[in-house]
Amino acid sequence: MRQIIKIIKLFLTLFYTFIAKMTLHDLKAKIKANYYTRLTPRTKTGTNVNFNGFKVLGSGNVYIGNNFHSGFGCIVMTHNHNYEGEKIPYDETIITGDVIIEDNVWFGINVTVLPGVTIGEGSIIQAGSVVVSNIPKCAIAGGHPSRVFKYRNIEHYERLKAEKRFH
Repeated sequence: MRQIIKIIKLFLTLFYTFIAKMTLHDLKAKIKANYYTRLTPRTKTGTNVNFNGFKVLGSGNVYIGNNFHSGFGCIVMTHNHNYEGEKIPYDETIITGDVIIEDNVWFGINVTVLPGVTIGEGSIIQAGSVVVSNIPKCAIAGGHPSRVFKYRNIEHYERLKAEKRFH
């Protein structure tokens, strides 16, 4: 029975990875998707990128660096409606903002990132967070809106990075 479950999980990972690569329009991308993942042609990824349920919404650019890992239910939004336009509550114009996720970033489950945000290298975003502003390198942030509450041990992080010890 365990063998059958392993085979089913492998098949699903291959299937979800194929779907993600198709929405990315890059069949050579070095990504892995363990659950439904929807990217856009304006999404660029590094290598060893792992999704466990991730969606990119909007018409802006998204860059995801190397060794990224996401929990289930993560969303990156790259545009908003214009609430300062000619109608209330918003008009037909769209305001785009690129999202940059640097190398070695980890998202917990149900993280939402709003347009125009950069998440620094080595950062960790706590489950359930809504990231509305930039997060610095090696920060651990969480909440709604997300705030930095701790930093990783940078010496330890840099040593593991130099030794190329990536998950």
